[in-house]
Amino acid sequence: VQLVESGGGLVQPGGSLRLSCAASGFTFSSSAMSWARQAPGKGLEWVSDILRDDRTLYAASMEGRFTISRDNRKNMVYLQMNSLRPDDTAVYYCAMGRSGAGFRGQGTQVTVSS
Repeated sequence: VQLVESGGGLVQPGGSLRLSCAASGFTFSSSAMSWARQAPGKGLEWVSDILRDDRTLYAASMEGRFTISRDNRKNMVYLQMNSLRPDDTAVYYCAMGRSGAGFRGQGTQVTVSS
């Protein structure tokens, strides 16, 4: 199993980023996928799930700002992040299964700062 995140970087408050996660080594279309994040000095925080039937779930603070999507043909999952705030600064992880609890990738750093 391999999950490789990309797309992180430095962005100003109010800006946008699109994270990508390339998955391999398992039957992607049969798996729910999720994003989680870890801010400096804090624990892992669930961000969003996308289920096999493309239903989506979001943590309350991300609802309306973040959008999760998947492309089963490419074995990719995405996280579009808009209206970014400094407290969104974290390492973002793609994970198998729901709630960010399964196997995760190495993460991609997102820094929101002016």
